[in-house]
Amino acid sequence: MPAPTALRQPAGIAMTGAPLAPVLDHDEEILIDTQPLTDETSSAFNFNSEPINDADVHIDEEGRPIFTPAKDVNRVYRVETRKVPVPPHRMTPLKASWSRVYPPLVEHLKLQVRMNIKNRAVELRTSRFTTDTEALQKGEDFVKAFTLGFDVDDAIALLRLDDLYIRSFEIRDIKTLNGEHLSRAIGRCAGKDGRTKFAIENATRTRIVIADQKIHLLGGIKNVEAAQQAIVHLIMGSPPGKVYGNLRKVASRMKERF
Repeated sequence: MPAPTALRQPAGIAMTGAPLAPVLDHDEEILIDTQPLTDETSSAFNFNSEPINDADVHIDEEGRPIFTPAKDVNRVYRVETRKVPVPPHRMTPLKASWSRVYPPLVEHLKLQVRMNIKNRAVELRTSRFTTDTEALQKGEDFVKAFTLGFDVDDAIALLRLDDLYIRSFEIRDIKTLNGEHLSRAIGRCAGKDGRTKFAIENATRTRIVIADQKIHLLGGIKNVEAAQQAIVHLIMGSPPGKVYGNLRKVASRMKERF
């Protein structure tokens, strides 16, 4: 009679010393929790029931949730600061016009502003009253426009309109000029008593500041491009009469557009 073979071990399973008991013959050994489900456990498995003791969420007749309005919570804000340097030749106009410069920043943009005379800069800072996320950038653009030479009323337009921007360039970027040639180019851009500059501003609906060799333009994209094109023609030596003729065409097109 052959000897009984040893129990074969499946691969990856360690054998223990406890005997293997047949599970099917001892069903009574399986433990079953006979305690009834509580309301808390039953609600966890009942997905169609309305949450208990939840005042923020309600279910309508069609089964859709109805949420209560959000409550006012104190916003977590981060204090940000900006410093706008002021050129030496603009410190005196800034002091004279300070009573007109800070009200739009404080009342409209809700910023904290101060003029640092020692460092020759205007410092801006947000606070918990600031609601606009772009307030700090708008305030910096407004102060920078004033430091470039624009009037306060013209710079305020940057706060009220979103499609305005400033473009700056130098005469030497258009044409390399020195000495008297550079002075004549500046004179052609300004005109006698500033008439040429005013004509370009009225025709293109922009504001122009000529500060020595630098020229700053304030307005919309298309308007600034038209004004810059007229100034470039004057710098290159075109006669003012020809530039005026082109400005009339630009003004007529803008009237038709609006």
